[in-house]
Amino acid sequence: MLRFAANLSMMYNEYGFLNRFAAAAKDGFEGVEFLFPYDYQVGEIKRRLEDNGLTQALFNAPPGAWEAGERGIASLPGREAEFKQTIEQALSYATILGSKSLHVMAGLIRPEQQRAQHRDVYVSNLAYAAKQAQSAGITIVIEPINTRNIPGFFLNRQDEAQVICKEVGATNLKVQFDCYHCQIVEGDVSVKLKRDIAGIGHIQIAGVPDRHEPDVGEVHYPYLFHVMQDIGYQGWIGCEYIPAAGTSAGLGWLRTLADQGVTILRPR
Repeated sequence: MLRFAANLSMMYNEYGFLNRFAAAAKDGFEGVEFLFPYDYQVGEIKRRLEDNGLTQALFNAPPGAWEAGERGIASLPGREAEFKQTIEQALSYATILGSKSLHVMAGLIRPEQQRAQHRDVYVSNLAYAAKQAQSAGITIVIEPINTRNIPGFFLNRQDEAQVICKEVGATNLKVQFDCYHCQIVEGDVSVKLKRDIAGIGHIQIAGVPDRHEPDVGEVHYPYLFHVMQDIGYQGWIGCEYIPAAGTSAGLGWLRTLADQGVTILRPR
């Protein structure tokens, strides 16, 4: 049974952020994810989740100076103390919201910087984050991201992410497998899903190349959903896409999955 979570940073932008929870629940979603909760009182977000019967599937740890262009600090030398503070803050939110997954963004690397040094910092910081999260039953996930959307992002490939997780050796450190990013960087998405399923902690979807609904573009998602179902994926599937028009109007792909032999949670 596949479980889909609405990404409230990209979907339901017809509403203010706190009103998107009710809109997602009305359309039949039982889970939500978003980028960052830190501009809002955690208690208010919790109330929106509870009032609408929603599960918090995932959100990101603080990414550094987002408005200034930073996209995570986990691999940035000299920012280790700040990273530890962001993990403390993120785990506090995750515990209150009941989120069992927390995404830690790697950050950017410039061409003149030493990749090996960034990697060493990244591995050390991930080990710290996983250790801090373990007692709360929270899984840290890392995401390979394509450099078309985020030029200079440190982590780009699925195999590299899996190697880093194995190197850290924490049972609660896994890969966030975004089919959109994987298709742009590598392709061969279904083979990688099958190959890496044991190390995948969260999946995200979007149409390629324009990041709209998953029934538009070059990726045949009905096949991938069958693959996810067949390999026994039990986690959430985050709908991290930008609706081409209205969010609810674009959910035809989700409403017809049952007709295609895909079993989903609470279809409407």
